[in-house]
Formats: sequence, C-alpha cells, structure tokens
Amino acid sequence: MFSGLFLIWRGGEWLLRRFVYENPAFAIHQLDVQTDGVIALEQLRSWAGVKLEDNLFALDLGRVQRDLELVSVVERVSVERILPHTLRLRVIERTPIAQFILPHIQGGGSREHSIYNFDAEGYVMWPLENHQHAALSAPTDTHLPVLAGLPLSELRVGRQVKSEQVRAALRLIEAFDHSSMAAVADLRRIDLTSPNILQVTTGQGGAVSFGLNDLDGQLLRWRCVYDYGQRNGKQVASLDLSVANNLPARWLEANLLPPAAPKPNQAQPHRKKNV
Repeated sequence: MFSGLFLIWRGGEWLLRRFVYENPAFAIHQLDVQTDGVIALEQLRSWAGVKLEDNLFALDLGRVQRDLELVSVVERVSVERILPHTLRLRVIERTPIAQFILPHIQGGGSREHSIYNFDAEGYVMWPLENHQHAALSAPTDTHLPVLAGLPLSELRVGRQVKSEQVRAALRLIEAFDHSSMAAVADLRRIDLTSPNILQVTTGQGGAVSFGLNDLDGQLLRWRCVYDYGQRNGKQVASLDLSVANNLPARWLEANLLPPAAPKPNQAQPHRKKNV
C-alpha cells in the first residue's frame, strides 16, 4: 500500500511539472509593471529577477515581492498572475524629503560623500542612481534640505529612524511645504546638534530655531514676523521660535543686503496615486 501511495504521489508530481510548471502555455510573455514614482520600469524588472518565458506557476511570487521590497526606495509591492501569459507588478515608492551627507576620507586623501535620503515616515534610503530614473523624470532629491548633526546610529538603510529630534525635523519639512512660508523662503539645512532644538538655515540667509512641538504654530509666527519685516523694510537675520512667550529676533536693514538668492526651481516630489 505504501508503495502504491508513493507511486501516486510521484505521478502527481510529474503531472504538475509536465503540465503546469514546465508547460509553455503558461510562459510569461508580458511583464506589466507600473509605479507611482520615478524609478525606471526596466530597473524594477531587473530588481524583480523575472524574465520573459519564465513559467507563471513556477515563479515564487513571494520571492519577487520580497526582493522588490528589500530595495530601500520601494515602500510596497503587489504581484499578480494574469493567466495565461502576464505577470503584473504594482509598486509604491518612497518619496525623499531630506538627506544627510556623510563625508569619508579614503586612502590617498581623496574625499567623497555618501548620501542618505529620508522619507516623511523616517525611512532611510539610498538615492537612486541617474540610470535608475525613468527617462523623462528629473531627480527629486537635487534640492532636498540637508540634515546635519544626525546620530550615525540612525543611518540604517531600509529602517525607520528612532530619534524624536530627527522625526521632528522631517515633520517640520512636511509642515513647511504646506505653509505660507514656502512661497517666500526655502529650507536648506536643519542642524540637530542642540538637544530639543531644530536650527534651520534658509536659502535667503536667515537662521531660525524651532522647538520640536507645535510646528504649525511656529511656522505661523514665523510668517507674522516675516510680514512685519516686509512692512518695515527689514529682514530677519535670526529668529528663535522655540521660545513660547517671546520671539527673540535679530534684524537687518533690507536695503543694506545684497539681492537674495532666488528660490531654486526644484521639482515637486511625486505624489502618490492608486496603482
């Protein structure tokens, strides 16, 4: 009886292999790949490790999903068989909103920079290489605000940062982009070296200190101070918004300043859409 069951099992295995897993009727003829962001489709196909003529049923969909989601710039992936010949991939990307530049001194004294990007949720990512971008898309991280003084222990690619100060800096960038200040200033650098303080340097030469809480309220106060300066021909040189009951500020006469550098015409981060 045992030998009979064994023969049935081996026969069933042979039938599956012959008529399903090795059947050319289920070969992949189309890789239907879509993304909500800027990664080149050919790059996604390469990361997926799938080739045309692979068998749809022999393909490990879980492996394809894991391989793609291990890429730090990918948030999540769905993988679906569409019989008889199509594999469908839908990719949601992470949008970088800030970066950290780590200098390295190599042998021979040469200097290069390693760049880490961060999305709004605090996930650490490698930047895309130029050839990994879609042909018609521009890099979205050219003018990202730079985080300085970041604890190196937070630089774990593919993982979320834990530091509340770093998370607050990312919340500030998000809040700033939706505030009225975004029309008149831009964030160039956020220094995290002082505990519980975000020290911002703007592209217009100002220095503004933020506390970690009530960022929207602090941005409103910044706009009020900015408008006051505009009415009185002054420009903020430094402003401390982290002080709740006072606004320590240092002013410069606007007519004594060189022309302000224009805001960079940076590409807006790609917006999420359903795919």
